[in-house]
Amino acid sequence: MIWIAFAITVWALGWWINARLSARPRTRFTGLAVPIVFGLTLIVIWEGVVRGFEISPVLLPAPSMIATRFAASTDILWEDFVQTVIKGALSGYVLGCGSAFLVAILVDRFDFLRRGLLPVGNFVAALPVIGMAPILVMWFGFDWQSKAAVVVVMVFFPMLANTVQGLSDSSAMQRDLMRTYGAGYWTTLRKLRLPAAMPFIFNGLKIASTLALIGAIVAEFFGSPIRGMGFRISTSVGQLALDLVWAEIVVAAIVGSAFYGGVALIERAVTFWHPSQRH
Repeated sequence: MIWIAFAITVWALGWWINARLSARPRTRFTGLAVPIVFGLTLIVIWEGVVRGFEISPVLLPAPSMIATRFAASTDILWEDFVQTVIKGALSGYVLGCGSAFLVAILVDRFDFLRRGLLPVGNFVAALPVIGMAPILVMWFGFDWQSKAAVVVVMVFFPMLANTVQGLSDSSAMQRDLMRTYGAGYWTTLRKLRLPAAMPFIFNGLKIASTLALIGAIVAEFFGSPIRGMGFRISTSVGQLALDLVWAEIVVAAIVGSAFYGGVALIERAVTFWHPSQRH
């Protein structure tokens, strides 16, 4: 009961601190402090509930146990990080988003591609990753190349749709004004339409940043060398090593948040002029 009382006390304290911080004018400090306090409160409550109710580590390990396993398995976690994130997710992300951007330019230039390719893209985007991953593993082998291929398929069409939508965001009056200045298609694209499309392009990049990591991890469930985050999660569940599973989940959460945050920071620097960035 001591741990349960401790968890309730921490919950009340965290609630009070966040209520006080939220009442203040929004600054960089309060913007960072509120989620940090909220997250730490949840972790402490998790620890207290697991210990207070004596929950089996097989069902739900305590955060302290996960942290201990994390510290003891840094070599394994780093090897899995390189295999899944650097080789699989990042390479597929660059290839998928880069090719989608180039195809979007072609789709914008030639209307028949818009009518033919985008409906096909919507169909492919609706296919479940668990259906595509085994096929791509058979095509490209069990190493990181097949995981990168899964990521390319997952990120290509969201990036394509957002970029095409962004390229059509400029108004007819703006395009007419460019024509009165004697600007051709490529000049208009470079000086008007691409800058106007940047918020849409970065929206596609942010969506793809989350899909890339998910796709690389899930693809490893269907065949992988003896390393990788998905491989480690699937094998550790079979061995009932749930603390290692949660350590891999922590790595995935940190990497995914950092990846998304990095794209958001670049977006803020590039689209500082957009109303969404003025706060």
